[in-house]
Amino acid sequence: MTTTANEADAPTIRPAEDADLLAIFRIEKASFSQPWPFSAFQRYVGEPTFLVAAGDSKILGYVVADIVPNHGRALGHIKDLAVHPSRRGEGIGRQLLLRALNGLQARGVHSVKLEVRESNEPAISLYQEFGFHYFRTVPRYYGDGESALVMIVELD
Repeated sequence: MTTTANEADAPTIRPAEDADLLAIFRIEKASFSQPWPFSAFQRYVGEPTFLVAAGDSKILGYVVADIVPNHGRALGHIKDLAVHPSRRGEGIGRQLLLRALNGLQARGVHSVKLEVRESNEPAISLYQEFGFHYFRTVPRYYGDGESALVMIVELD
């Protein structure tokens, strides 16, 4: 069986490990004006929906998702998603989001929420592809004063 260059270069999506944290943190700092602290990522190692995209012996992107209580019904939360700036536009974020949503659904989650900067049109577009819809705006959510859009998707 032969594989195309794209298949051979496709990243592997796997659970994040301690050894990945420095690379994850570097992508975080390159991606966001207000990055999470390193310690925030340490808390999620071992969570089944803290995933990395790995390829070429490097971490190319990551997603952090978990489950939060919500009036007796588990609610999934996409907390952080980023792809290395040099690898954006290759579908890596799409792969990470799909695997995170599937992982949350396998854990009994029926609804997933996330917050996104209202100016982050590429991310909003990606989330809409997965069926996320606008729920509400949180004014001045980010430290620089920008508002966040809360988006939700039903997995049922």
